[in-house]
Amino acid sequence: MASNGNNDGLRRMTVSMPEETFQAFERLVASRGFDSRSQAVGEMIHQHAAQHLEKIGTEIMAGTLTLVYDESKSALLRDLSRIFREHISEVISSQHILLEDEHVLEVILMQGPARTLREITNKLVTCKGVKTAHITLTPHLMPPLHAKGTGKRP
Repeated sequence: MASNGNNDGLRRMTVSMPEETFQAFERLVASRGFDSRSQAVGEMIHQHAAQHLEKIGTEIMAGTLTLVYDESKSALLRDLSRIFREHISEVISSQHILLEDEHVLEVILMQGPARTLREITNKLVTCKGVKTAHITLTPHLMPPLHAKGTGKRP
């Protein structure tokens, strides 16, 4: 892989790959609607880097946690609320969608150290009545909602 720099903030590289991999890549570019191969490669590298940083655990990340649970379980809502309150600095907001058969789809927006967000996910998925919990993280952060210590927006 060769690399050279230029003055527009982009780096250029050349990549060689087997024909079968290239054809699969071409299908991916077309099916996902990328404007170019460069855009596709950049997105893939960005996602892979985010997953790597997530595994390290100390990197601050934003993400969504998607839960499906059975709200008929007597103590579940109390348990979920307790966990959210324990992590009030990481849990930003949630969207609650009613499904069939007393099931709920809840999407929670969070931000904080990747390790902490994973711990929250693990606590939630072990609650009796939670069917699934899936977290998606990104290193792109939300801007601060309040200036530190003032309660006012920056």
